[in-house]
Amino acid sequence: MLGIGLGLSIKDFTRILKYPKDFFVGFICQLILLPIVAFSVAISLNLPTPIAIGLMIIAAAPGGVTSNVLTKFANGNVAISITLTAVVSLLSILLVPFIVITSATLLDVTISTDNSMIGIALKMELVVTEPVIIGMIIRSFTENFTSSKINIINKLTGWLFVFVFAVIWLEEKDNIFTYLVQAGLAVLILNVVMMMLAYFIAKKFVSGIPQQKCIALECGLQNGTLAVFVATLIFDDITYVVPTGAYALLMYITGFIFIYILRKSN
Repeated sequence: MLGIGLGLSIKDFTRILKYPKDFFVGFICQLILLPIVAFSVAISLNLPTPIAIGLMIIAAAPGGVTSNVLTKFANGNVAISITLTAVVSLLSILLVPFIVITSATLLDVTISTDNSMIGIALKMELVVTEPVIIGMIIRSFTENFTSSKINIINKLTGWLFVFVFAVIWLEEKDNIFTYLVQAGLAVLILNVVMMMLAYFIAKKFVSGIPQQKCIALECGLQNGTLAVFVATLIFDDITYVVPTGAYALLMYITGFIFIYILRKSN
């Protein structure tokens, strides 16, 4: 999240005023449609409860740097992608606990009393809001240096996720393939369906092809690292983490395939 903050400035938030319709189409798709689709997938596939909750954690997570980078590869509107990532990331301290706790209640899952909505929000504030704000402050004082090093920072963030996922893999190596089989189809469906739905909704309501690509990728590529953190923050059972890891691996494959299709069709 510090890496995201280092890539942001105030103009990334004020851009909403310049492209209000495009922003709000993406905003609604990500904050309302994505959790609904995820819950529908969980119910339709009759997923084991931990896998279903893991899927909802993915749906609750904001987009990340990956969606911004792949939007650039797709010749999409990077400015709106960054704005969506920025706004949804800051709102996630309230939205993530709300979506996760609500879905847990609907799925009859008991969450520890230590993890109330306010408790989760406060913990997320420490790892989401504060790092983003600190990153923005650092950027404001070191604009030239930060801009030149942002690619290195993003790579370090990616390697941090790889490290976390490797530790989980080693701890659960005897069960990991069973988990991935259970979670793989669900996260694949969620990823592909959301990119397609968001793309066609954007095609109807937003102002141009670059914006359509941006919204599709922003809704289809969530912040896997943050999702892993949320899963480990709330639950002791590693099974809840597996969908987030499976999603983080699959989204790169489907993301590049989707970009290839978009570039060929346009």
